[in-house]
Amino acid sequence: MMYQNRFHTDILPLKNQLYRLALRITLNSAEAEDIVQETLIKVWNRRESWDKIDNMEAFCFTVCRNLSLDSIKRHGNRNATLDEGQAEQPSNMPTPSEHTIEHDQLAIVRQLVDALPEKQRSCIQLRDFEGKSYKDIAIILGITEEQVKVNIFRGRQTIKQKFQGLDQYGI
Repeated sequence: MMYQNRFHTDILPLKNQLYRLALRITLNSAEAEDIVQETLIKVWNRRESWDKIDNMEAFCFTVCRNLSLDSIKRHGNRNATLDEGQAEQPSNMPTPSEHTIEHDQLAIVRQLVDALPEKQRSCIQLRDFEGKSYKDIAIILGITEEQVKVNIFRGRQTIKQKFQGLDQYGI
């Protein structure tokens, strides 16, 4: 019973974050859902050794990331983009032209993030979208905090340069 309580309080609430990480890596909604389910099963099957795991959240993200990477190796790296998710609306309603511009810019940024190398994409996903610390990202990805910072910096620079280039010269 103790394991069920811990699973429900500590692990199950991570499922949405795990899904976003898997989706960012695989770029496939159905595959991301399967990976999250497989992640939760793997974590549950290791319940006897939970006391030996220092950071359960980092462990879950690591399992999810590894399963996602295995998936793209199995299925080949698809060059699709993420489907348009639910875009958060600001409190004041934009005009139709502002909404269209914002929608187009968001789609471009998603495509630019999706085109980044996997490590940069994962670092940006975990830092900017999931709000993880550099230390947690380093643990999840199995790299140093310095490498995390470098990957985030390079990824952001690439996105900025390509976005500005598109903005200046058109699409």
